[in-house]
Amino acid sequence: MARGPAAHGALGRVTLVTGKEEFLAERTVAGVRDAVRRHDPDAELSETEATGLSLVALGEMSAPSLFSSTRCVVVRGLENLPDESVDGLLAYAGAPADDVAVVLVHGGGQKGSGVLAKLRKVDAVTEVRTEELRASEYPGFVTAEVRAQGGTIDPDAATALVQAVGQDLRSLSAAADQLANDFPGETLTEEKVKRYFGGRAEAKSFAVADAAFWGRRRPALEELRWALDGGTAPVLVTSAFAGSARGIARYLCAPRGMRDADLAREVGVPPWKVRTIRDQSRGWSESAIARAIRTIAKADADIKGAAGDAPYTLERLVLTVTGLRDRS
Repeated sequence: MARGPAAHGALGRVTLVTGKEEFLAERTVAGVRDAVRRHDPDAELSETEATGLSLVALGEMSAPSLFSSTRCVVVRGLENLPDESVDGLLAYAGAPADDVAVVLVHGGGQKGSGVLAKLRKVDAVTEVRTEELRASEYPGFVTAEVRAQGGTIDPDAATALVQAVGQDLRSLSAAADQLANDFPGETLTEEKVKRYFGGRAEAKSFAVADAAFWGRRRPALEELRWALDGGTAPVLVTSAFAGSARGIARYLCAPRGMRDADLAREVGVPPWKVRTIRDQSRGWSESAIARAIRTIAKADADIKGAAGDAPYTLERLVLTVTGLRDRS
């Protein structure tokens, strides 16, 4: 399930991340970064788009700096790599720097398949495939998530969790982490899942907010329509948005370098939620999240009496929040 096999032995190699499943791709990137930082807390992290990647640019990013010889370089949008840069990238992949971890992210599809085929033949390249899951694979994903937390879950319980939370991998991962941490040493049963997520309306409101704060406009609108059609109260949606916004805002203001347990207390969330907020916050600035909080407050007031069309108010909230993330 692409939980991060590339995180081991990433230095002196090139990690090639391919596929359309964004959550799994981001998890792999984060795994490599974390591995590099564990090896060298002072390691430098950098990121660029493949459209602007030249041999000179790659050399600058992978060369030792004044502060650290250990680096992690993430190149996104490999499918957009200019033709004139292909040979230079292949040359680097053939002889990568010992103290540098390079991650190449390809978003899937046929574009750029030529460079993928060439990279796959290079010994120093490790590929991590992150394809979208089929419907039958989601319970297996839940089982793997619970196992990664040291827990076990019944097959019926894994299916019930998918039915309650939906097929958004971020939401499923967060739900699995929560259950595993709240029932340590216990097998997760269908009854435990229903106890936490049987209130489908509440679970769906968080799915809407989660998709919106990732900037995923279309899935957020789809989740919103599903939630409202299923009887979710509009106020639950604005409440979920407010909780997500507060978590990100507190994370952005928290001191850097804290342990997850301390950071959870600082942010005011359970420990299992810290990883999600950390990844989610990368797309937000302090000014953008402040505007989102004001927008949510207005939508909440409208829902509670100042406006008569709750679905329209919530759709506008989704569009505004996802737009703020896009521009942050």
